Amino acid sequence: MGSLSCLLFFIIIILPTITASTILFQGFNWESSKKGGWYNSLLKSIPELSAAGITHVWLPPPSQSVSAEGYLPGKLYDLNSSKYGNQDELKALIKALHDKGIQSVADIVINHRTAAKQDGRGIWCIFEGGTDDARLDWGPSFICEDDVTYSDGKGNPDSGEGYPPAPDIDHVNLQVQQELSDWMNWLKTEIGFNGWRFDFVKGYAPQYTKVYMEKTNPTFAVGENWNTDRQAVRDWVNAAGGTVTAFDFATKGVLQDAVQGQLSKLKDSNGGPPGLIGIMPGNAVTFIDNHDTGSTQKIWPFPSDKVMQGYAYILTHPGIPSIFYDHFFDWGLKGEISKLTMIRIRNGIKASSTVRILASDPDLYVAAIDDKVIAKIGPRYDVGNLVPKNFRLATSGNDYAVWEKQ
Repeated sequence: MGSLSCLLFFIIIILPTITASTILFQGFNWESSKKGGWYNSLLKSIPELSAAGITHVWLPPPSQSVSAEGYLPGKLYDLNSSKYGNQDELKALIKALHDKGIQSVADIVINHRTAAKQDGRGIWCIFEGGTDDARLDWGPSFICEDDVTYSDGKGNPDSGEGYPPAPDIDHVNLQVQQELSDWMNWLKTEIGFNGWRFDFVKGYAPQYTKVYMEKTNPTFAVGENWNTDRQAVRDWVNAAGGTVTAFDFATKGVLQDAVQGQLSKLKDSNGGPPGLIGIMPGNAVTFIDNHDTGSTQKIWPFPSDKVMQGYAYILTHPGIPSIFYDHFFDWGLKGEISKLTMIRIRNGIKASSTVRILASDPDLYVAAIDDKVIAKIGPRYDVGNLVPKNFRLATSGNDYAVWEKQ
């Protein structure tokens, strides 16, 4: 009887966790740090996120930073100087997310770091961790030797791309690896974070992402490898240990071109999706825009009048879809996006789901996912006999439609 009880527990409790559709939500934009009390503001939105089936919320960098947005961090343990709110407010937000079954993802900015003080020569190379002890209190030997503009680096050569605005951390240094891992584990045990979004991973060799993954064991992690070459991103994922995911910039690039009269681009030479989801779907995080590409920065924005076509694609296709705060709340698309998330959840669409592309013409794209859902985007209304009679229309909007199998 005891064995049977254990089996039932596994079926009822464990399997839903394994089979559930992971849906990431970016809980901030480039202006959020200027709003005042962002953690408290986001806390009020949790019921709407839960109702939409969100499973993970990506939160902004939590530490003291020279820049209000958090991407020039200094005292990593100091969570009370963040422009988004203080440490207690962050913990309350994360607890409220957990109470709704939503995991929290910290934005981990460890490629570079800003110093707290100048040394006797006037060089900014005295780093403080934000604690009463010596944790993360570093000097020039912890900064890459080829980084001399600000901090007179004395460490090993940079293992990745340089980052001009701030000193690059020497990840070859074993003390650096251990102290950063200790800080990340503190974010888990003391603050409540479940996973990581690694910022600017091109700044250090992927073998160090693997180190941090192994030392911190997050439930979810994604790297920002801004690269539209899907093969290169797959190589990075493998070199980083194979368990971390990566934002699918390749899919974003092709998709935002495709919806502007080039939908035939959504089928590669092998007949599959052209992005990272076509070759490594289980490690691909698809997205339409984020705080860099969209928001007020608009570095590489998705066509604003085609955004829902983009969501109709990523929320029905393989990969782990990410929804941007601005689109969900500020653009008034919550209702349309939520209908798509519910379709994904109802039909068990997962990162590893299969795709059969039924049409890929310049003005029409149609695909069947797991033979449970058919998604159509493009201005052509007539899809001919591509949608079988045993499928019913589940939702539709401007130049997109989704059907479910009866």
